[in-house]
Amino acid sequence: MMLEQLLTSFVATAAFAILFNVPKGTLLQCGFVGMLGWMLYVLFLQVPVNPIMATLIASFIVTLTSQIFAKIYKTPVIVFSVSGIIPLVPGGLAYDAMRNVVENQYDLAVQLAAKAFMLSGAIAIGLVFSEVINHVIRKTSKP
Repeated sequence: MMLEQLLTSFVATAAFAILFNVPKGTLLQCGFVGMLGWMLYVLFLQVPVNPIMATLIASFIVTLTSQIFAKIYKTPVIVFSVSGIIPLVPGGLAYDAMRNVVENQYDLAVQLAAKAFMLSGAIAIGLVFSEVINHVIRKTSKP
């Protein structure tokens, strides 16, 4: 089952990277970044870790890996981070929340929407936290 999820997340990330019009030479790296993020997320859920914390850690590692790849391949970080974060986006959860609103099941809709909002916030915090740490390290290492 894990192999299927890794392959699916790799293909989905690479496909989104094509839609995002990334340079063709970076498609495999973009797919790897997304696959790595999803693998970490799934592994942390099996530990078990709270899904919000698992998302935060996975998005932090996605951004960290994106920064490393950006330096190696001399490409903007956004090429890897935007496509790499796609598997972690709670789109299905947001869809379920809206479906429950349409079906007048507001109690369940609010719960699902709150969870989707917290997961989205965890993604944003992970991205920002990694960027801040990167900037601090770069400023302290300059003479």
